[in-house]
Amino acid sequence: MTNDGPAFPGARLGGISLILGPLLLLTGALLRWGVPFFFPHQLAAYAERPGLMTAANATFLAGVIVLWPGVALVASRIAATRPGWAVWGGALVMTGLFARAFHGGVNTFALALVDSAGTDAATRAVGSYYAYPEWIASSLSLSIMAGWIILAIGGVLSQILRPWQAIGLMLPSGLMIGVLKGTDWLTIVELLGLAAAFVPFGLAELRRARFPANKATLPLALLFLAASVVFGRLG
Repeated sequence: MTNDGPAFPGARLGGISLILGPLLLLTGALLRWGVPFFFPHQLAAYAERPGLMTAANATFLAGVIVLWPGVALVASRIAATRPGWAVWGGALVMTGLFARAFHGGVNTFALALVDSAGTDAATRAVGSYYAYPEWIASSLSLSIMAGWIILAIGGVLSQILRPWQAIGLMLPSGLMIGVLKGTDWLTIVELLGLAAAFVPFGLAELRRARFPANKATLPLALLFLAASVVFGRLG
């Protein structure tokens, strides 16, 4: 381990993740604020406001994907003094993020089904999924719920998180997981807790790492991101 933090994911990548991940999740949740929580209402809202609901789903999914390097960095910091807490907390949270990413994909397909087959057909399809959920992803729900708590305790014991940050980090353990979940006031509180725990930590990591490493880093990263989007759209 160097002054820049662990070689992987590194303080720069991890720091950016700790800032952007919670903010993207919070933005996605706020974009669907006001729509009743469960999937029939989410699908009906998409039929009425497809642009807004697409943005909400895409932003939330982006937050889930962006978050993993930050979790890995926090776990690596904890591991310096509390390796057991780091391994279990980090592994459980990141395993649970796979489930959230899977559900994000199902959400995207369900919204597309509204366009191709109509709201009623999409509602029946999602209802059938809930009756017989895909067992691998659904079995990971407990992982992310327990993982946030374990990671938070490890953060306090290792003294890399202040008590108020640890409390904030525990709050996402109550964040509902599944297909086409909406936003209520508890969702906002839980994501604000995540942001309160991770964003200051990420800023401190970037200051430690003297971000950016060189002037070419940010343009190259943005170029790669743009190329990825274009390549992905080509199918």
